[in-house]
Amino acid sequence: MKEKRIEKKEGEESLKRIKDEFSNLSSEDDIDKINQKIEELEDKIKNIVDWKSDESKKILFELNRRKEEKERIEKISSLISESEIILELLDKEDDVSLRDELDKNIKELNENIEEFKKIYFLSGEYDQNNAILSLSSGAGGVDAMDWTKILFEMYLRWAEKKKYKVEIVDISYGDEAGIKSATIFIKGRFAYGLLKGEGGVHRLVRISPFDANHRRHTSFTLVEVIPEIEEEKFLIDEDELRIDVFRASGHGGQYVNKTDSAVRIVHIPTGITVSCQNERSQLKNKEIAMKILKSKLLEIKRLEKEQKLYELKGGYIQPSWGYEARSYVFQPYTLVKDHRTGFEVGNVSEVIDGNIDDFIWSYLRWIKNEKRENNN
Repeated sequence: MKEKRIEKKEGEESLKRIKDEFSNLSSEDDIDKINQKIEELEDKIKNIVDWKSDESKKILFELNRRKEEKERIEKISSLISESEIILELLDKEDDVSLRDELDKNIKELNENIEEFKKIYFLSGEYDQNNAILSLSSGAGGVDAMDWTKILFEMYLRWAEKKKYKVEIVDISYGDEAGIKSATIFIKGRFAYGLLKGEGGVHRLVRISPFDANHRRHTSFTLVEVIPEIEEEKFLIDEDELRIDVFRASGHGGQYVNKTDSAVRIVHIPTGITVSCQNERSQLKNKEIAMKILKSKLLEIKRLEKEQKLYELKGGYIQPSWGYEARSYVFQPYTLVKDHRTGFEVGNVSEVIDGNIDDFIWSYLRWIKNEKRENNN
């Protein structure tokens, strides 16, 4: 079946939306500022002695980010100009080849705007890293475990839509239904940056399918998101660890490895516990668990440092752990609301199906504004 060709009016509306979004992200003098920054970074590179140092890595990272930012701005500006010319030509003659060219440009613009948004909003040290996402069922019994499973599948669907690779590290099933807890790697560029706003408590309100009296129940799941961090220089004293080997727990399922190779590591000073059971090799499970533990400890250090900087400026960082991030109401009405940004939608099913990008971008805009205000 042939795809329907874009209409001129549709093209005009799409181009206006893209131009409005682009103008909110970029101003006319941005290229001059970016060029100036690129020159400064290139001058710094000339003086680098140790190419393996953290400082040199930061300079190279920022230089590459700035160059990509410049390329995206130039590409988007060029495509907008081309599209405006095509629309002017379509005013004079409804040419099929021109409409095809306009359709191609609009698709390219949408793709470039999406990538530019990532560069614009996700400039943090670890934003381009893979993400480690953990879910833990809270108050609500079997309903909470079922809710944890629903969220778990929501993130799997989201990752699939983004063409990110997913590895299930650890999963513990409920005795009756659902999931007690789960940890997954979501691998791909900007995975952590996009998902970092998902951290916090996610609350569900619905008529419980497990209640014979059909009463409304409230359930909670804690979501934790940390970046996968390269930890070559980060050493943990073996005396601070308790390492246990066990068999996968729960009633089983498609994600459970049923050998006695599962590993649990407890970091005694902090009480942080990490488990891994997805590999058949006990050694491999231990390596993955250690990687996650180190990432968690490094992220805690980073957040503590960031908190101190904000406190010096009179600001405060809202803690993500234990903080209510979002509510999902199924009955008596349908609503999904982010309690930090105020953003909300009425189509719960669409969100549960993995379509969470609107929430992701509203959070990233909100946090960027918060940081800007704290820096002033």
